Amino acid sequence: MNAAPSLTLYGIKNCDTVKKARAWLDANGVGYAFHDYKSAGIEAERLRGWAEEVGWERLLNRSGTTFRKLPDAQKQDLDQVKAIALMVAQPSMIRRPVVEGAGGLLVGFDADRYRGALL
Repeated sequence: MNAAPSLTLYGIKNCDTVKKARAWLDANGVGYAFHDYKSAGIEAERLRGWAEEVGWERLLNRSGTTFRKLPDAQKQDLDQVKAIALMVAQPSMIRRPVVEGAGGLLVGFDADRYRGALL
């Protein structure tokens, strides 16, 4: 009997970086559950926990189209509360992927970091 995956990969199904991360996990036999926050959403409480661990600045994808299209007023005076509200409202603003597991949080995809943390 297989144990439930101890990792959850959060992202958006059609994101190229998420596809790379999923391919890497599959190729290396790392079991995981996939949470698509485009369809399933994301709770503010989870984002707050992540922000405590890695900082909200690391989670917020400022280089993405969704963030860049925001009115300047929404981009100014960003703090954790405003950033989390933006990410809950538009999960595309969360840097992808986020891997959550017993060993902590991995934000973004980097094969070397994944190898060191997951193998």
